[in-house]
Amino acid sequence: MEYRTLGNTGLEVSTICLGTMTWGDQNTEAQAFEQLDYALGQGVNFIDAAEMYPVPPRAETQGETERILGNWLASRGARDQVVLASKVTGPGDFPYLRGGPRLTAAHVDEALAGSLERLQTDRIDLYQVHWPERSTNFFGRLGFEPKDDGDAVAIEETLEALQRHVEAGRIRHLGVSNETPWGLARYLRLAAERGWPRCVSVQNPYSLLNRSYEIGLAEFAHREAVGLLAYSPLAMGVLSGKYLDGARPPGARLTLFDRFRRYTGETAEQATRAYVELARDHGLDPAQMALAYVNSRPFTTATIIGATRMDQLRDDIASIDLTLSDELVSAIEAIHRRCPNPCP
Repeated sequence: MEYRTLGNTGLEVSTICLGTMTWGDQNTEAQAFEQLDYALGQGVNFIDAAEMYPVPPRAETQGETERILGNWLASRGARDQVVLASKVTGPGDFPYLRGGPRLTAAHVDEALAGSLERLQTDRIDLYQVHWPERSTNFFGRLGFEPKDDGDAVAIEETLEALQRHVEAGRIRHLGVSNETPWGLARYLRLAAERGWPRCVSVQNPYSLLNRSYEIGLAEFAHREAVGLLAYSPLAMGVLSGKYLDGARPPGARLTLFDRFRRYTGETAEQATRAYVELARDHGLDPAQMALAYVNSRPFTTATIIGATRMDQLRDDIASIDLTLSDELVSAIEAIHRRCPNPCP
């Protein structure tokens, strides 16, 4: 396994981070334990969760992922062996979460307390704001459309609440997710002005089908030590090629849930086919090639993988051992130039 420094923290995290959002829905607790045991044995020390998981979010399952993870940490005595990440939910239509989640100080306090209880720990190593309170472009929106933010909670209030928990030792480090350059810059500016903790990571989508992170956020990784935690590096499995030509394998995410359309469509299909054919022409597994590309980017701190089956997990983790040739990278870039960011 390869390890990289999480921002300016001195924490060394595995380049492969284990995602968890299927646990409690598509995966049972026993299956999650098997994934965790295997990943830890392969040197994965970075685990990412969220209070709203599993996904798709439902009142009946909310918090199950953290509960399962907490049970594993307790049963294995593994808390000090992992870097544990979780997230506070942004605003949305989730009335079962605090009567409708916000990013006020009171909501941050309640969310963190719930996560700590479910995870059976007294601290979270990386606590992230899952998405912004304000109206901006994320979750498939590439362009910014000015809208009235209404009574959106200011970043200042959210960050002040988080820094209190850092001071108390309940949070070690802060991160953001589904964030924009303006938002990250605001967090960093407030931290500098107030002496509050800096964000050390940005968890945003990044894959061969969505490289929008490169446009404005990648520079932060270089200049401010705020690296990328890349989620959906396989575009929900699309880059494996298993959905080409309208295929819907039994038990697969896009087969089970109609709501996931972010990485579908004609342009996405064309780009995916090109990447899959390129991998096969070079004797590579398409999913491993896609992951190896994300692993290799200089701004990537960690690539968050998620799997419902053990064979998928083994292959995904093994991507860390794949080095792409200069010729292959050039071919990938050629496809990207023909079809840039088909899936924002």
